[in-house]
Amino acid sequence: MFDMMKMLGKMKEVQGRIKEAQDKLGALYISAESGAGLIKATMNGKRQLISIEIDPSLLKTEDRIILQDLIVAAVNKASEEAESKAKEELKKSTEGLLPNIPGMDLSGLMG
Repeated sequence: MFDMMKMLGKMKEVQGRIKEAQDKLGALYISAESGAGLIKATMNGKRQLISIEIDPSLLKTEDRIILQDLIVAAVNKASEEAESKAKEELKKSTEGLLPNIPGMDLSGLMG
């Protein structure tokens, strides 16, 4: 027979673990580079841009458009890697709490 109280207790535990995982994501730093390391972008696990590092060789006026493109590429790459890490953290945090239901994706809960 289905035990509703047990299920509600499990859900509270899942919520607690998700909250812990969300808190950890703020301290998770992911960096990515573009232009063979000329531009480096760092984001946290919440996909917030933390810093941009620009190689001094790019700081010429005529290179402005290239610089802009490289920054966009580095930020996008860091964002993709941050999303991947966030999903890994959520999976670790909720492992064993919920049944493995195909198609059930909890990654949207990570903010």
